Amino acid sequence: MNKIKDTVKHLSFMLSIPALNVFYLLLNNPDRGVHSLVTDIDRSLPFLSIFILPYSSWYIFIFATLVYLCFRDRKTYYNALASVNISLIICYLIYFFYQTTVPRPVLAGNDFFTQMVTWVYKNDQPFNCFPSIHCLLSYLMVVAINTSKIKNRKNIFIIGSIAVLIILSTLFVKQHVLLDALAAMLLGDIIYKVVYNFNQGKVLQWIKRPSLLWTTKRKYEI
Repeated sequence: MNKIKDTVKHLSFMLSIPALNVFYLLLNNPDRGVHSLVTDIDRSLPFLSIFILPYSSWYIFIFATLVYLCFRDRKTYYNALASVNISLIICYLIYFFYQTTVPRPVLAGNDFFTQMVTWVYKNDQPFNCFPSIHCLLSYLMVVAINTSKIKNRKNIFIIGSIAVLIILSTLFVKQHVLLDALAAMLLGDIIYKVVYNFNQGKVLQWIKRPSLLWTTKRKYEI
C-alpha cells in the first residue's frame, strides 16, 4: 500500500503539464502579430489525413512513456518531466514574442480521417507553431529512454518509432512546418542535456570551476 501511495505521489507531479497548458490556450491567437516560416519543402509535402492517427496519439504516448519511466526508472522520469516543463515554459515565451501560423488546406471528403482532422482544426487554432510542442515532447521521450538504465532494443524501438511517426504527422496534417520540427528537436536536445548534466552534478562542477581557478590564482599571487 505504501509503495502504491509513493508511486501515486511521484506521478502526481505530471499534473504540472496540464497546468502549464493554460498558457497555451491564452497564447493561441494572432493578437500579437504572426509570422510565417513556410518553405518550398513544406509546400511540396502532401496532406495525408491518415497521419491524424499518430498525431492524435501524442497525448497517450507522452503520458504512457512518463508513467513507464516512473515505474521503471525514477531518476530518468524526473529528468524527462523537468525537461518537459522547462520546454513548455520556453515555448510559451517564444509564442508570446514570436507567434507563427501555418496555412491549413481546405478539407474535402467525409471519411473518418478527414473528420478527425476537422475536429483537430476546430479545437486547435493554427498558431503556437514554432517550435512544435508535439515534436519537442516526443523527441524528449526518445532522448530520455536512450539515457535510461532500463533501455533495451525493444523500448528504444517502440518509443522511437512512435515519436518519428508523430513528428512526421505534424507535417503531413499541416499543423506544423519543417522549421517548427527542427527547432523543437534542437531545443529538446539542449534542455535535456542541461537537466541531465545538472542532476549528474556536472553543471555545478562547471560553475565551480572558474571560481576554483580564480581561488588558485589568488593563492599563488599571494
